Amino acid sequence: MPQQVYHSPVYHSQSIQAWEQRWFAKQNSSYGLMQQVAWRIAQRLVPVFQQGNIHNIAVCCGQGNNAGDGYLTAKYLKQYGFNVDIYAAELGTSKDLHSAYQEAVDTGIKIYPDFAFQKPYDCFIDALFGIGLNRELSSDWQQIIQTINAQTGLKIAIDIPSGLQANSGQPLPCAIKADYTYTALGLKAGLFTGQGKEFAGQVEVISLIPADAELKPIAQLSPHSISLPQREAFGHKGSYGHVLIIGGHADMGGAVMMAAESAFSAGAGKVTVVCHEKHHTAILARSPNIMLRDINALTKAEIQQLLDHVDAVSFGMGLGRDSWSEQQYFKWFPKINSSAHLHVVLDADALWFLAEHPGALKQDSYATPHPGEAAKLLHCSVKEVESDRITAIHQLQEKYAGQWVLKGSGSLILEDQLWICTAGNAGMGTGGMGDVLAGMTASLKAQFAEKIHLHEIVTLHALAGDLLAQQGIRGVQAHHMRDAVYRVVNTGSCDE
Repeated sequence: MPQQVYHSPVYHSQSIQAWEQRWFAKQNSSYGLMQQVAWRIAQRLVPVFQQGNIHNIAVCCGQGNNAGDGYLTAKYLKQYGFNVDIYAAELGTSKDLHSAYQEAVDTGIKIYPDFAFQKPYDCFIDALFGIGLNRELSSDWQQIIQTINAQTGLKIAIDIPSGLQANSGQPLPCAIKADYTYTALGLKAGLFTGQGKEFAGQVEVISLIPADAELKPIAQLSPHSISLPQREAFGHKGSYGHVLIIGGHADMGGAVMMAAESAFSAGAGKVTVVCHEKHHTAILARSPNIMLRDINALTKAEIQQLLDHVDAVSFGMGLGRDSWSEQQYFKWFPKINSSAHLHVVLDADALWFLAEHPGALKQDSYATPHPGEAAKLLHCSVKEVESDRITAIHQLQEKYAGQWVLKGSGSLILEDQLWICTAGNAGMGTGGMGDVLAGMTASLKAQFAEKIHLHEIVTLHALAGDLLAQQGIRGVQAHHMRDAVYRVVNTGSCDE
């Protein structure tokens, strides 16, 4: 797993650009900053190249200032003794770009006026487009990027992989698949959410100028090291929270089972599942420590009594979407949402009914949609959600209140501020992982309430997935997560 930058501020590309302009307005040199960026990148690359036995390097330059960074990086690498060629588009009009181009020429680097690579290279440095790219690439540029990606050898991106939208993490429609990204001045959200992780590789910041008072991050990266409070020696099952799992339509019993098991694995003292009675035998056969109630047999008074005696509720897994499911939603949701003492997790079919019957959630509600569920909640398309995940999660909170997780690669977590989870892996894209997260969230909130944050729970879930995937990501299954959850909540990491 590549080393990553944690608990760091993440910025919108426009904020970075405005920050640069304020720096230049104070009579600081734009070309001087370009030189510093390139020099620092070259310094970072030397040990990487030495370790990887890399000698022959192709630097691919576009038409803007990102290309200027590329020309100067090529110059400095040449001075370090590497064999460097440049492949370049026609120069743009920037004065700094022309100065950088001339420095590369003066260093004696061969510059080819196209991207027809003349020989094999050990490394390709991407300086085609910077963070300002917001349009879909032309077919010619798409072909150039696909040609670079098809080459063997290390791929290095300067600032951001070309073709990747800097804020959404979406390719436009393709992008350089980098092994390393050296991003200038500050982290950009698109490197970590959406499809950004697929293209960015290992990310390092080239930090050069001091932040000013006007520079505001849009998010923080969630830290990977999480310490839970130690248990007291005199604790008992009543000390560690009672979790209620509600769902389990007659046709769907697995979801509540996985949520309940993960709640126990995360440390809950007691777990009760309310579901269709046909699932009770299977649940007890697998987990005899789970208490069970028949969802069809409970009276209103019994429902209220249950809610009065639990600390957290996870609602919606396997509930279904038929008329029976709707009746259950209206039987439970108003009571859950009005119980001041409860921490409430809404997932799966509870979110579907919330979208059908919108209303405000209480503050201690944690809604965990995937992009499809988020699209329904916002009455838009999945493509619209994925094209701007950050806006989407803010819209969800504005519309429904509560706290939110927008699941997916680089999950977003919106509490009092926005967090991005950088843990997790592609093997977690399998049925039931959301049920595990719902159970974990209810469990950890039941135990620790405000002493644990939602972004920490999401990260622990992702770390458990990373632990499970250490032997390979293909074939990871959610019902195996309980052992990984147990280990992660006791160690705070996915390290062996």
